[in-house]
Amino acid sequence: MALRFMGIDPKTDGDECPTAWVDEEKAEIVVQGWKADGATEAECLETGKIPETEAVIRLPARMVPILRKACDAAEAAELQRAAG
Repeated sequence: MALRFMGIDPKTDGDECPTAWVDEEKAEIVVQGWKADGATEAECLETGKIPETEAVIRLPARMVPILRKACDAAEAAELQRAAG
């Protein structure tokens, strides 16, 4: 698996930084974010379970441009995979 770096929180302090990548082979977005607190997880559980293999994370709104870039790259990878 080779991840393509999309970007990091523009206001990073260099430690525990929200980051986004794209796995172009699988056409998936990979994100690192702040682990949600118990209250946030409880609210998310109101609409469904959180499997052991998943986590609720938080990303700052200032990362929206990075996430858009990641979404576009993942979509392009999916289209390329579909085209053969």
